[in-house]
Amino acid sequence: MRCVIARYPFELTKNGVLASMEGVKPECVTGESVTIGRRRYPVKQVGRVITRQDPRDFTSGEIVRAMTRLGFTCHAQPEAAPAVAPTPFQNASALLGGAAVAEV
Repeated sequence: MRCVIARYPFELTKNGVLASMEGVKPECVTGESVTIGRRRYPVKQVGRVITRQDPRDFTSGEIVRAMTRLGFTCHAQPEAAPAVAPTPFQNASALLGGAAVAEV
């Protein structure tokens, strides 16, 4: 499949991407990601490996489009878990060994 990434044309195949990513350890996923084989890689890491370009030269959207067209599963940015911080009273109570009182 022919695609343009960062204004450069690339001829990508699913088997070529699988071969390029073989043996590459996935970095921590903090944004968009793509599943290649049994591993989930950050989109920018995949783009860096298959294009041999600096990740600042292309967008994650370009890589997501290319990987989707090749048949890989792409994932949106993971949602952050809601932060549940204890109130100052609950924190002090826990530090003193008491049971935290539920707010009404």
